[in-house]
Amino acid sequence: MTIRTQEQIVTRVWALRANRGDIFGFREEVLLEALDLDHARQVITPRHPEAWTPRVDYETYARDYLRFAVGKILDHRGNSASRSVDKLGELAWLLGRDDIVAGMDHTDYPMYGAPKVTVFADGFGWPLLDELDGDDRLALARMAEGQQCDPQGCERGCAD
Repeated sequence: MTIRTQEQIVTRVWALRANRGDIFGFREEVLLEALDLDHARQVITPRHPEAWTPRVDYETYARDYLRFAVGKILDHRGNSASRSVDKLGELAWLLGRDDIVAGMDHTDYPMYGAPKVTVFADGFGWPLLDELDGDDRLALARMAEGQQCDPQGCERGCAD
């Protein structure tokens, strides 16, 4: 996969700030980790520049973060799930997948973002349900369709 250039990442950070498109900084957090020290200094002042190490393997990070996001969705963690969706969208952008970003942007956010996370996984061709046990697999599939996790009703908080 192709990662964006350092200049593109810096430009995106400034655009997010200008448009107030990342109030809590979740998207920016992903982007900053991709910058080398010289480019990071264009948007922040690193506290410990001698320890600055940009993340390199974004495909592995995105796959791992997808698993983390699914856990937040299944656990009905509203804020954490929302943060995960934001970060996955930024990872898709970072990996040059504007098609996935557009798909996520045009998908509604019911059920803790399960439909958006499904668009992310499907766009990369990564299995979303294969690693889950039967109950979690069924719950996530229902949530991705915008339904309650349990057809009998959810006791943990999701609602149609």
